[in-house]
Amino acid sequence: MSIPLPLALSLQLDDLGQVVPLAAVCALYAWRARSLAGTRNPVPGWRRACFYGGCLTMALTLNLLGNLSEELLFAHMVEHLLLGDIAALLIVLGLTGPLIAPVLRIGVFYRLRVLAHPLVAFPLWAVDLYVWHAPALYQAALEHLPVHILQHTMFVACGINMWMCLFGPLPMPAWFGNFAKLVYVVAVRLTGAALGNIFLWSGTVFYPFYLPTDALRHVSPVADQNLAGAVMMIEGSMLTIGLFCWLFLRTAREAEERQQLMDFARLHGIPVSEKRVARAVSAGRGEELRSRLESRVEVSTP
Repeated sequence: MSIPLPLALSLQLDDLGQVVPLAAVCALYAWRARSLAGTRNPVPGWRRACFYGGCLTMALTLNLLGNLSEELLFAHMVEHLLLGDIAALLIVLGLTGPLIAPVLRIGVFYRLRVLAHPLVAFPLWAVDLYVWHAPALYQAALEHLPVHILQHTMFVACGINMWMCLFGPLPMPAWFGNFAKLVYVVAVRLTGAALGNIFLWSGTVFYPFYLPTDALRHVSPVADQNLAGAVMMIEGSMLTIGLFCWLFLRTAREAEERQQLMDFARLHGIPVSEKRVARAVSAGRGEELRSRLESRVEVSTP
């Protein structure tokens, strides 16, 4: 099937308007990572690979699925899941505290840290997900290039903000431990699953925009919409299983690390509270605490 020339040009501008800023972000990331290479806080190779992988996922998604997503709803759903879930997750995994420190020194970005609070990030993500899938706004994104770019930008931004609570370098509230993270993951997945079920089981066509292209491809509009819901359910289930495994391994590792630190402190007669040890381990600073305990042992040894 051939795409009308005006629509094809619009799609090319859409991709260009999103890929060019993406390339600029990659260049800034590479420059900052290079500047940290000779310091005490270099960016680990696996984190750099995650960040570039996230950017590559975005670029490939926009270029390979851009045209098809204008013809089939389920393809557009795949595009949005790759952008807002997978690519956003990889980008967050690529961040470290020292890496984003210069950005946080800018007043407006420093104040925006409040958006990454779990009780703020989840509602923002949920509202963004549902509002953009409302028929009026979704249709507007399909028909108007600036709205489409804004839609993609919001999906990525809210996705990054949502993942930041679980994997980002920003400090989280003390109460946001592993059990709270489990509740957070379940809440996110149930919210996505609810929308997926609406698409999966509804017999009403939500977006008339796809009626002509569905007909040309000999696809039932309802079947296309149901398939979009199935894609959401499958992707969400796979992510949930992965996150549950991650939380289980994290809980086991932290329990072992806490026990080792407490045993070390007791063996050398260093007074340290279990609460302090738990807080350090939960924040990923177990090694830092161990170094401090070892320095106290060296000082006290004649």
